[in-house]
Amino acid sequence: MIKLLRIDHRLLHGQVAFSWSKQLGTDCILLACDTLLNDKLRMSAIKMAKPSGVKVVAKTVDDAVAAIKSGVTDKYKLFIVVESVEDADRLARALDIKEINLGGTKPTDDRHVISTAVYVSDNDEKILKDLMDDGFDVFTQMVPSDKRVNAKDLLK
Repeated sequence: MIKLLRIDHRLLHGQVAFSWSKQLGTDCILLACDTLLNDKLRMSAIKMAKPSGVKVVAKTVDDAVAAIKSGVTDKYKLFIVVESVEDADRLARALDIKEINLGGTKPTDDRHVISTAVYVSDNDEKILKDLMDDGFDVFTQMVPSDKRVNAKDLLK
């Protein structure tokens, strides 16, 4: 059972590991990221941020989709975290996940801020608008106690 799909460039950190997993009642966090498995430093940091009693699994986006479609994750209350809007789009469409939490995204020269710690490029905006036009619920909410804000109200 997929509890939530979140976009967060940091993947696993205190907010995600503790606040969201506790609020959602998840027992497994799936990090779907094409670059994470080859990054030993990031993997070490992820292992340190793992909350006790919660399984953390890292897979590429395609492998995450395949694992979920195969049914191997059916026994878990799954919280999925991806690091980019593009990855969320791929995953949400492949698995028909209708709710996407737009968490922290990295500031870069080609991005502009739309909410606290949320930076998007023109391409990100197009993808997000397409998702919303296709019936996906995209919202910002850093932690569960924050107000949920519809991304439609934040984009140009």
